[in-house]
Amino acid sequence: MPDGIPASPEDDRIEAAVRAVLGSMSGDLTAKEAALLAELEALGRTIARAKAEIAQLSVDEITGAHIPSATDELDAIVDHTAQATNEILDCCEVLEKLESEVPPAAAVALQGAVTRIYEACSFQDITGQRISKVVAALKAIESRVETAVANASGRVAAMATEPPAAPRTEGQALANGPQLPGGASSQAEIDRLLASFD
Repeated sequence: MPDGIPASPEDDRIEAAVRAVLGSMSGDLTAKEAALLAELEALGRTIARAKAEIAQLSVDEITGAHIPSATDELDAIVDHTAQATNEILDCCEVLEKLESEVPPAAAVALQGAVTRIYEACSFQDITGQRISKVVAALKAIESRVETAVANASGRVAAMATEPPAAPRTEGQALANGPQLPGGASSQAEIDRLLASFD
C-alpha cells in the first residue's frame, strides 16, 4: 500500500469485494462501469488508509498536555487579571479619599479620572467571559479528537468524567457574554427595538 502504511484486513476485504463484483460481471461491463468500479475500489482504499492514519495519531500530547496546558494558562490569565483589577480598584478608593484634601477643581478632575478608571475596569469581567468561551471550545475539541481517534482505531471512547451540564435558564441562554466587534447590534438597531415597545 502507498505512503508506507501496510494494508489492513479492511483494505483486503474492500479489494476482494470489488474484485468479486468485477469477476461476476465480466463481459457485461461497459468501459464506463469498469472505470466506476475501479474508482470505488480506489475510494475504499483511500478511506481505509485515512482511517488507519487517524488511528495511528498520537493524540496523547494534544489531549494530555497541549490542551490542558492551554486551558491552565487561560485560567491563570483570568486569575491574574482579577488580581490586577482588584489592586487598581483599591488604588481608586485611596484616590477618592484624597479628593477632600485637594482644591475643588482638582477634586473634580480627580473624581472624573477615578470614574473613568472604574469604567475601564469592566474589561476584567468581559475578558473572563471571553476566555471562558475559549476554554469551553478547547475542551469540546479535546473530547471530539479523543472520540474520533478512538472510533478510527476500533476502541470505545472513554466516557467523560464530568457530570452533565445543568440545563441553562432562559436568561443564561440569552446572555452570551461579550460579542465580537462585528457581531454587536448597532445603536440604530437598539433604538428601533426600544421604539417598538412604545
